[in-house]
Amino acid sequence: MVTNLKEKFEKYIHDHQLVGRQNKILLTVSGGVDSMVMMHLFVSAGYSVGVAHCNFQLRGIEAEEDEVLVAEQAAKLGVPCYNRRFNTREEMAATGESVQMAARRLRYGWFAELCTDEGYDTIAVAHHADDSIETFFINLLRGTGLKGLTGISVINGRIIRPLLFATRHEIYDYAKAHKIPFREDSSNRSTKYLRNKIRLGIVPRLREFVPQFTPTMCSNIDRLTDAQQFINHAIEKIMTDAVQHIGSEDIINPEKIDKGFPLDFVIYEIMSQNYGFKGDVVDSLCNALRAGSTGRRFYSRDWVAYIDRGRIAVSRIAADDECQVAVDLSKSKVYCGNSVLYIEHKDIDNIDTLIQPENVALLDADTLAEPLVLRKWSEGDRFVPFGMTGEKKVSDYLIDKKMSMAEKGRQFVLTSAGEIVWLVGQRIDGRHAITKQTENVLKITKEII
Repeated sequence: MVTNLKEKFEKYIHDHQLVGRQNKILLTVSGGVDSMVMMHLFVSAGYSVGVAHCNFQLRGIEAEEDEVLVAEQAAKLGVPCYNRRFNTREEMAATGESVQMAARRLRYGWFAELCTDEGYDTIAVAHHADDSIETFFINLLRGTGLKGLTGISVINGRIIRPLLFATRHEIYDYAKAHKIPFREDSSNRSTKYLRNKIRLGIVPRLREFVPQFTPTMCSNIDRLTDAQQFINHAIEKIMTDAVQHIGSEDIINPEKIDKGFPLDFVIYEIMSQNYGFKGDVVDSLCNALRAGSTGRRFYSRDWVAYIDRGRIAVSRIAADDECQVAVDLSKSKVYCGNSVLYIEHKDIDNIDTLIQPENVALLDADTLAEPLVLRKWSEGDRFVPFGMTGEKKVSDYLIDKKMSMAEKGRQFVLTSAGEIVWLVGQRIDGRHAITKQTENVLKITKEII
């Protein structure tokens, strides 16, 4: 298995036409075993490469040691090494992104700069087969369309993933056999992340029942990928007939979609692929379309859609749009700008502690009047911050929190009968807090996506 990994690597590159000998390849190397093995394989196979390492300054001395190891190993192999340090926390505060999204944007932006400045044709990332399988289960558990079940793509523009054929076990064996140094990220052992729960908990149990689990899953993902490619091609053809660009809006006309196609599925593919709408939001939109409803607005992160005379109109969210949506408490989640709110109904006896982080709200459910409404805050909004006795303007509260203009622009409130019950991700209104008389609890958790 170890001895033929290089042969399999070169065959995989050839079969998928990832790069040629004439190409300059930028290797993204973190210091972990996957990327360190990828660097060794490319160099030993004689490709022209350079190494890019990102230090996001989130892991203290660990990140510093990663940086040193990558630079030393690149020098030993005789390849150029580029390093960039990012103030990731500052970026997260400015954009409201999660750490994963901010880090992804920063690193790929820098990689693109390097390609332009240093003449690299291709960016190589060291994802492997087990990463792709874990991505399948993450998307399956969170709810997804077919695209979410296709794992990680081999090629995405100029980004290639030349290790998707290899398992984590093969990569470790290769590193050991060739005495390749690498570092372990301590966060990989933390089960607070869904990926790690799948990697450390679900996948080992499945392997007990299916000895050929990894190759079987890889074959399944390949077939699903083929099916998605077929769908993508079909959707492109459908859109040429069904979508009109009128001014600043895209108008989707369901009457132009072949009656033999499953309408909701086609609309989902159009809305998710082109405008970033989530599945359950599209479900609600399709229900409104069938009911002939008008006026209700549906939101993705950057787009708003509404029904107009049996057609779907989609446009960019305007700066003054409140992004107001009714919250259906029978659902498990609702989307809120660049976040998702997870909704749970609990008995007070099942609440272990009232001490919660800012992204979690525990509310006395019996003090709330439906429908709850989620919207951006506006001037004049007031609430009674938990722990205080009097009202405070939301604007003053945000100033006291030293929020940037960008952060203020992304701040939502949850209201009941027009009254704020939660400054989302910040503070609940004390009038809806849990008391000794509380029996039913509404727990809402904000997660940035």
